Amino acid sequence: MMTRSQQGRTHRLTRPSIAIAAAVAVTAGVVAAAPDAKTAEPTPKLGLVAASTSVTLDSWKEDPGVYLDLGTYLTSENGAFELKVTRKSYKDPVVAQQILRNGKKTTTKALPAGLVKDFSGLPDFAKIAITDAAGKTVLSKTEAFCPNNASGRIRPDAPANSKYPQSCPVNPFTLGSVWGVENGWASNTYAGYYSDPVQLAAGTYTAKISVTKKYRDLFGIANKPQTVKVVVRERSWENEGEGGGEGPAAEPRSAAPKSGASAASASGHEGHAGHGGHEGHAGHGQAADAPAAPSAHASHGAPARPEAPAARTTGAAPTFNVGHGPYPPAPPALPWALKKESLQRQAFSAAKVGDRAGQTDGSRQAPGATPNAKRPTGKATVPDVPKPDLRSLPAYGITVSDGYEDVPGKDYLAFSANVWNAGPAKLVVDGFRSPGKELMDAYQYFYDADGKQVGYTPTGTMEWDPRPGHEHWHFTDFASYRLLKADKKETVRSGKEAFCLANTDAVDYTVKNANWHPDNTDLSTACGQENSISVREVLDVGSGDTYTQDLPGQSFDITDLPNGTYYIQVLANPENRLKETNHNNNSALRKVVLGGKKGARTVKVPAHHLVDAN
Repeated sequence: MMTRSQQGRTHRLTRPSIAIAAAVAVTAGVVAAAPDAKTAEPTPKLGLVAASTSVTLDSWKEDPGVYLDLGTYLTSENGAFELKVTRKSYKDPVVAQQILRNGKKTTTKALPAGLVKDFSGLPDFAKIAITDAAGKTVLSKTEAFCPNNASGRIRPDAPANSKYPQSCPVNPFTLGSVWGVENGWASNTYAGYYSDPVQLAAGTYTAKISVTKKYRDLFGIANKPQTVKVVVRERSWENEGEGGGEGPAAEPRSAAPKSGASAASASGHEGHAGHGGHEGHAGHGQAADAPAAPSAHASHGAPARPEAPAARTTGAAPTFNVGHGPYPPAPPALPWALKKESLQRQAFSAAKVGDRAGQTDGSRQAPGATPNAKRPTGKATVPDVPKPDLRSLPAYGITVSDGYEDVPGKDYLAFSANVWNAGPAKLVVDGFRSPGKELMDAYQYFYDADGKQVGYTPTGTMEWDPRPGHEHWHFTDFASYRLLKADKKETVRSGKEAFCLANTDAVDYTVKNANWHPDNTDLSTACGQENSISVREVLDVGSGDTYTQDLPGQSFDITDLPNGTYYIQVLANPENRLKETNHNNNSALRKVVLGGKKGARTVKVPAHHLVDAN
């Protein structure tokens, strides 16, 4: 998964270095042929194809390393390739099963126990062997494969849109996921965020990419390795502004903005990272000049890592770029399709891959949910219809820091937190502002099985948060953060209890009525402007809203606390203002052990059952 820590490891947040990222423009063409309908099989036919016979990859002199996006794709014909991945609880292992659909008939096939260990994809799926010009093997490795990865159609009669989510979750407390390659589509085998760069000197290489035997046997994939010429060129940012850099022009690396914004303007939802880079909002993950968020810190306690070699997309939907915090982008999607002519395979050049802010595959945009035109009228009622079920995830991304030059002499315990909606109904809250008033009046809406609004109730207020890293409307009393002593009695309470709701994380897409393509995935569409007269904030079924540890309010002042054991409590709907199906599952605790001395505090984060992620 993302940042992993061994049980008992000491974590300390360090000053961030300037994050530098390379953007690579990719152009590709794919070859594929549709099957003869008379020979179509009831199970999907999978194959490995290469988008191009050669790729050019960059290694930056100041930060050497090559991301192996080699342009290979897994295609699915004769039906969609679908997997359901779940765990009953954090005490239980992750299990996966293949879903086989044949008309109205649906069957399942359990994958071998222990094959899938987390939600990042199928481990050791692709084997990569790279040889140099002399034929010497210089690299051999395997990579995981996320079927939801940057995908596109391979023939024009394939479904226009994939029904599957657009990424594999990176939240360490994910409970359920659905992975799939739509019928007539192809999915990039490059591991994206999960893939570390490799060291290759400038030069020409040959890459051989294949599907490992266990997956060929499991899914009936033909053993047809793909060979790709790889040109590695060394570049330097110093020369970029002077026309430097070899070969075709590519976007120069640019330093990530300070104060916690990720590169390319801090992708979206207060860093609902990834769901739409929006220059007006620096991420639910931008630090601000507030004591609770000293300086700009990499999310989840890890040093900022370089971005994947792709144009920034919003496209990994709720999870490649998690939460109100900066994350690397998903690999680029394929906004194109291939034509079929007399069943012969013909390649066609692709449009330049790369998405504008707010888009996922070159064509789709995550729109904001439109609020009602006016305040609700009539008697407020809470009808007997399905309602949301808000639940908290245990805190993660837990770090300690001093106050640096902003608030010298202080120590802080920072963390990331997520509240999600287990359904079966989405949470919809509208805010309406009376002219001249600072607060909006908030209302929760209720819907019947046909989606018709059948009731509403007042549910508090919304307030404008002017702090850098926020600068949008927050619904008050959505959640509360508390630091409990070893006896689980409160010792410190965070000042943050107001939130802009957005669907940043796919926590469990296997629950009833889960929406695999939620709207409101970034702050630029979800949370309004200072002069807004009304806003609508939505938390869809199956999705959660992450606020990362570098935001104002996402920390506790531990300057005067003694060392010892504590619990971070994330409490959803603390005043029970929102109507839910269950109010008894709103609290989650995460154990931490504070140590060190003033100005140099430490924190150890034990595993939470089987989840060993800080």
